[in-house]
Amino acid sequence: MLKMRVGLFGFGKTGKAVATVLLQSEEVELCWVLRKTTNLQHRSVPEFLGIVDDTQGVIYAKDEQVYSELFEKHPVDLIIDFSSADAILEYGMDAASRGISIVTAISAYPESTVAFMKKLSEKTRVLWSPNITIGINFLMTAAKVLKSIAPYTDIALVEEHFKNKQEISGTAVKISQTLSLSSEDIKSVRAGGIVGKHEIIFGFPYQTVRLVHESISREAFGTGALFAAKSIINRENGFYHMEDMLKTYFNIIAKC
Repeated sequence: MLKMRVGLFGFGKTGKAVATVLLQSEEVELCWVLRKTTNLQHRSVPEFLGIVDDTQGVIYAKDEQVYSELFEKHPVDLIIDFSSADAILEYGMDAASRGISIVTAISAYPESTVAFMKKLSEKTRVLWSPNITIGINFLMTAAKVLKSIAPYTDIALVEEHFKNKQEISGTAVKISQTLSLSSEDIKSVRAGGIVGKHEIIFGFPYQTVRLVHESISREAFGTGALFAAKSIINRENGFYHMEDMLKTYFNIIAKC
């Protein structure tokens, strides 16, 4: 079986966790990782992460790469991006012109960049998810279903993250938009080293429904990215969200 060739942008805490999941998958080959600094340049990704595998992944420095040359010398089928909001503006055209699929998990993009990604999607497949965990996207889809059943309910949204996270969770903002809530409906908690927790509370007259998702470790982003990659690779060119990948499964359930 031919493995999907993957390149990873970003090698911070989350990027390392994502790389760990990709290296352990039998369905993908992590060809390279691109990071901001020259630290660890040309090191083996498996060796650095303590995984026994001599066939995958080399670390390269972002500022020392010409993307057209990188994609030519080290071809990939798909890019997973956990780096920064401006990265896709730099590599996007070179990737799309080669038909390389793009899965990006950047939490927020300006409207101009979203328009740029939609332009790229005319030449390749682009999937953007502010929170790419499978669980959080299932939670959002399930919440939309529940709201459609009972549009009269009171809805509150609570997001919890690690102490040093200053901004409101991009995922919480996305959930609020999905449910037509205002930013005032989002309650934020900052404490300790919480990776990420989101709770949607539906207040019925005589009952309460709580939908909760909690990321226990950052590897959850890796399993989500892997699911997105496998789901999008054989689709037609276009601009997608994780919800599009999950709809197939909801349709199957509806037919049962």
